[in-house]
Amino acid sequence: MKPRGKSIPFQRQVLFLVLLCVCVSSLEPGSFSVAEEMESRSFVGNVAKVLGLKVEELSARGAQITSKGKKQHLQLNIQTGDLLLKEKLDREELCGPIDPCVLPFQILLENPFHVIPAELRVLDVNDHEPVFPDSEMLLKILENSPPESLFSLKNALDLDVGINNVQNYTVNPNSHFRVHTRTRSDGRKYPELVLGKTLDREEQPEFALTLTAVDGGSPPKSGTAQIRVLVVDINDNSPVFAQSQYEVQIPEDSPIDSLVVTVSATDLDTGSNGEISYLLIQSSEEITQTFKINPLSGEIRLKRQVDFEIIQSYEVDIEATDGGGLSGKCTVLIHVMDLNDNPPELTLSSLNSPIAEDSSDVVVAVFSISDPDSGDKGRIVCSIQDNIPFVLKSSLENFYTLVTDGVLDRESRDVYNITITVTDLGSPRLKTEQNITVLISDVNDNPPVFTQTAYTLYLQENNNPAFHIGGISASDRDWGSNAKITYSLLPPETEELPLFSYISINSDNGHLYALRSLDYETIQTFLFTVKAVDGGSPALSSQALVQLIIQDENDNSPFVLYPLQNGTAPCNDLVPRMAEPGYLVTKVVAVDRDSGQNSWLSYQLLKATDPGLFTVWSQNGEVHTVRPISDKDAIKQRLLVLVKDNGQPPLSTAATLNVLLVDGFSEPYLQLPDIPKEQAQHDSLTIYLIISLVSVSFLFLFSVIMFIALRLWRKKDATDGNHFRPNSSFPGHLVDIRGTGTLSQNYHYEVCLTNDSGTSEFKFLKPIISSLPTEDSGRNSEESPPFQKNLGLS
Repeated sequence: MKPRGKSIPFQRQVLFLVLLCVCVSSLEPGSFSVAEEMESRSFVGNVAKVLGLKVEELSARGAQITSKGKKQHLQLNIQTGDLLLKEKLDREELCGPIDPCVLPFQILLENPFHVIPAELRVLDVNDHEPVFPDSEMLLKILENSPPESLFSLKNALDLDVGINNVQNYTVNPNSHFRVHTRTRSDGRKYPELVLGKTLDREEQPEFALTLTAVDGGSPPKSGTAQIRVLVVDINDNSPVFAQSQYEVQIPEDSPIDSLVVTVSATDLDTGSNGEISYLLIQSSEEITQTFKINPLSGEIRLKRQVDFEIIQSYEVDIEATDGGGLSGKCTVLIHVMDLNDNPPELTLSSLNSPIAEDSSDVVVAVFSISDPDSGDKGRIVCSIQDNIPFVLKSSLENFYTLVTDGVLDRESRDVYNITITVTDLGSPRLKTEQNITVLISDVNDNPPVFTQTAYTLYLQENNNPAFHIGGISASDRDWGSNAKITYSLLPPETEELPLFSYISINSDNGHLYALRSLDYETIQTFLFTVKAVDGGSPALSSQALVQLIIQDENDNSPFVLYPLQNGTAPCNDLVPRMAEPGYLVTKVVAVDRDSGQNSWLSYQLLKATDPGLFTVWSQNGEVHTVRPISDKDAIKQRLLVLVKDNGQPPLSTAATLNVLLVDGFSEPYLQLPDIPKEQAQHDSLTIYLIISLVSVSFLFLFSVIMFIALRLWRKKDATDGNHFRPNSSFPGHLVDIRGTGTLSQNYHYEVCLTNDSGTSEFKFLKPIISSLPTEDSGRNSEESPPFQKNLGLS
């Protein structure tokens, strides 16, 4: 034998060995009653009054009615608290001969959860009259039977119970017979015929009697049967059973026509008076439909299967009658043996699904279990599978609640298929399984998570506006609106960088766009922060750092620092004629604003006065002599040097070098012997004279034209009317748009008219210039003559 200290493995199950009452209301059970045959939706009682609760509390706590089995007989009006019949009830159908007829049910309340037991008593109504199994009974009585002899009669059947069942038997008035009403141990009444005085066959061989059965209803109902009594000659030995009472047990799964028991009686008479026949007497309809007896052998057999859960025992009366009409009686007690033939039943009362993932100790389901078997066969073990965050808790009697037990996480598991297994303790064990599906609803408990904590994006400079740079992405383990992510740019901590004028982000997918063209030479890289916010309530967010690196493009040509290419005075480099080959003449210095290989410069001599005299080193731009200088070489040497970068495609700039070959550095520097000074002075004077002559001629011609135009205008105005007002002006909002976007001049026009022989008119528009205060106005007034513009109109 194992020691008691041995640990027992933990199982998630509850054994109904005792009646448990956990989480049960302290209210007393409610009892309701209703008469059978009441119409549907008839009033039974008010639940709120019986339980001492307010109607509003019933509604708020989700009150509902549940009962064993699939068929529900009651319904609750949650607005008024009235308990109503769901259908018409027939007591005889529901309970048969059992009295009282009690239908248990439960009242379920939530928040907090309570189970309140209640019962409905179905009251009998006298809606059935007594009925005899045979409308006529034949009874043989010996003529020498002594007075007060008793003779068994078949009893009447009445489906009603209690006072509405058969209460009394009577027989029509007769001097020889009367009826006694007897009561059985189960309360049923049965009749016995009593002989009042001695019979004389020769005087009256036959009697016709009317037996009446009367119930106790109001008004009473009755049924009748005819009794035919035959007076027979003397038969002095009655049949005698071997046992006055037989007691047998049969299993409830016994097949039809199986032998229950054999009764046996003997008769000492001979001939026909010793021939015995067996008969079931004083039997209810249930007995006559369940058992049959062989009239010759006395074998009692099953006519239909028995069920322990319906009737546990039968009391059967057997009568043995010989050929002479004498009879004997015995009783057979038949006990039905219970077998484990009923699997447990599970009735689901409520199911709460879905439930939020942050729920704790929430009632998910309420159900009841039952097993109509008896003993260990009716004891039940209820369990669910392991490794799930749920637990069973026992409630009132056979009620259970399925409650959350542990942390729920929808992102790990969003649905649970729970199998509730109910097993009895019979042999073999029977079980019932009920599968329920519990959905887990989402709670916004996960912030968005970026695929990277920091992103590095690259953008080629000189991009087009609205260019797609790239994208960032975040995910959210939640579901639905809780997982809907919106992206946005956070403003920079300092306002030095106008971030929102450079970068834009698509709030739906996180794609980044450059709003304008970026220049590597202006900005090489910058950092900004992207925020991802989900659609939950409250919303959760996260941030990611993005670095945008501008990549250089070969968009800048080399710039020559030396020698200066835009100087007003030429820059000359001197080389002594005695210089040896390899002499360093000068060095071309250039830079490139680009970076990397786009800024690598190389130098090349494109053109020279004497190509063989100088060379340019490609790496550093140094200019060296190649050979000795001879007297034949020109004094002034002109070199064209190409400076080229290493980009794709390469960009280049040309630089011009002036080199003078001198005998010594002490000679005058830049006086070229081939240009006489006096000749240059004469050329400058000639140019000035020509300019003066042209200016004087132009002013004279302009004065003559203006004079003629004014005369013609006045003459035309006097003869033809005022076609145009001289003082009127054209709109003054005409502008000249320069690079700076400012106005330089404002023009007004005067109209001058002239008439040539009356056949043609000429109109002249004379601009009047109004100078605006601009930075170039002073310079323009000095450098250029007043602007004039003539328009010829036909």
